[in-house]
Formats: sequence, structure tokens, C-alpha cells
Amino acid sequence: MEQLTLTTPSLLFSAISLLMLAYTNRFLSYAQLVRSLKEKFLKEKDSTFLPQIENLRKRLKLIRDMQIYGILSLLLCVVSMFFIYIQMYTVAAYIFGIALILLIISLAICVREIQISIRALDVHLHDMEI
Repeated sequence: MEQLTLTTPSLLFSAISLLMLAYTNRFLSYAQLVRSLKEKFLKEKDSTFLPQIENLRKRLKLIRDMQIYGILSLLLCVVSMFFIYIQMYTVAAYIFGIALILLIISLAICVREIQISIRALDVHLHDMEI
């Protein structure tokens, strides 16, 4: 295995930061949608909103998980850099590997959340078809 340098884990900083920004934007748009649906539900007492609210609840939990795994990945990149700094290269390599796995998990959850979002939009489009 080639020896890690301080720049190797730091390369993920910008990628993870952009992912976290995208995750946060998704969360904020869903939060606004939840508030809007709740307001409509309280006014109209229409039970057709309940599946939409449940779908959004599931998507919000997935976004939470995406964010947690992304943050843990970033944290372990920093820990890996610390171990490189104190010249414990083997420990640093394993920690960096775990950080990469956590990032992969975060991205996989993101793919799942996108699939659920697309299915929800398909239901809305299907309602418009004659």
C-alpha cells in the first residue's frame, strides 16, 4: 500500500462539503413541504394528505441518515489526518478506509431517497393522466 499523505484525506473535504450542502437543501425543501402539507391537512382534514406526509417522513429520515454518514466520513478524514500527522500511517489508512465506506453508505442512501422521491412524483403525474 502506498503511504498516505495529509493531502489524501483532505481531498474529500470539498466533495463532502458540497454533498452536505445538497443534503441540507433537500432537507430544507422537504421541511417546507411538510409544513405546507400539515397546514393544508389541518384546514381541510383530507386524509389524502396522510400518505404524502408519511412519504415525506421516510424521506426526511433518509436525509438525516445521509447527513450523519457524511459528517462521520468527514470527521474520520480529519482523524485520519491527525494520525498521519503523528506518523501512525497504518492506523490512518484504516480510519481513512472507514471514512470512504461511510461516504459510500451516505451516497447509497441518497440514491434510495432519490428513488422514493421519483416514485412520489410519478404518483402525482399519474393523477393528471386521463
